[in-house]
Amino acid sequence: MSEIPDSGPDSELDSGLVELVEGHLLGEQPSLSQSQVAAAAGVPIEVANDLWRLLGFPLPTADEVAFTSSDVEALRLTQQLMTLGVLNEDRRAALVRTLGRSFARLAEWQTSLLADVTAGRGGDPVDMLALAGEVLPSVEYLQTYIWRRHLASVVTRGLVTASGTASAAFAVGFVDIVGYTSRSKSMSDDELVEWLEEFEDVCTGLVVERGGRVIKTLGDAVLFVADTAGDAALIALAITSLGAEDDTPFPQVRAGIAYGEVVSRLGDVFGPTVNIASRLTSVARPDAVLVDEQAAEQLRDDGGFEVTRLRRTSVKGYSRLQPYLVRPGAR
Repeated sequence: MSEIPDSGPDSELDSGLVELVEGHLLGEQPSLSQSQVAAAAGVPIEVANDLWRLLGFPLPTADEVAFTSSDVEALRLTQQLMTLGVLNEDRRAALVRTLGRSFARLAEWQTSLLADVTAGRGGDPVDMLALAGEVLPSVEYLQTYIWRRHLASVVTRGLVTASGTASAAFAVGFVDIVGYTSRSKSMSDDELVEWLEEFEDVCTGLVVERGGRVIKTLGDAVLFVADTAGDAALIALAITSLGAEDDTPFPQVRAGIAYGEVVSRLGDVFGPTVNIASRLTSVARPDAVLVDEQAAEQLRDDGGFEVTRLRRTSVKGYSRLQPYLVRPGAR
């Protein structure tokens, strides 16, 4: 590895450092243009450029040297999967786009973490590069481990289909922070991040402990699914009860649950059931859990909940939505 120059303007030092980091992370310095990398992989340049954009990167100019041998190998493997019929054009776009978005978020968080640790050691950029070299092998192993574990979990749940989508009946729940906008205005950036991370951490723990699965977090909201309305109600009631306590830093929240057919695709869920759960959350009062009619029927049969029918309400997409208020019952 070459050394960072000892002198010169800060811009030159920054440029040298960027090149070192780029070469370290990619395994070599970029040496190929877009046409060269496409030709070396045996892939049409239009396909190569489309994949690059789907990953979330701006397209370099025609003669710009921006690629390495790892880009050639990635293109070659993608072409191989297409030839085998594993990836058609639609699946290829969806897979690459999803991977790009997921890893972009992960990379930003990891880089921020490394920067924080480096700052605590004096803030020397060279230390950050050395630290990255120490931790990257462990991070790569853990990412692969987590990915394989989730693959096994999906297979176990029987959600694999030929189209990459699956339709099944689930309880879908939203938990939303009450008064998020006004409260966040009074916080510093660090305070806001810490507050939201604590919210997401607590919600994730309660969802998983009660057999649910977090689909995604949306800043001030969490979307989750559970096999039954009872499981979803227990999760939502546990979370809302935390926010109802006066002596807790956990925010006041509200929740909505709907039960029905849900389309699962690329780790997300879609369909009317998801929309109804979202609409119920939007009309719920602080600390309250509202459910739709199908969920209410299950909860009545369960016997461990108090289910109260409320007035019908009009929300976006549903002119007469029937909500039910759920409270803990005698178990």
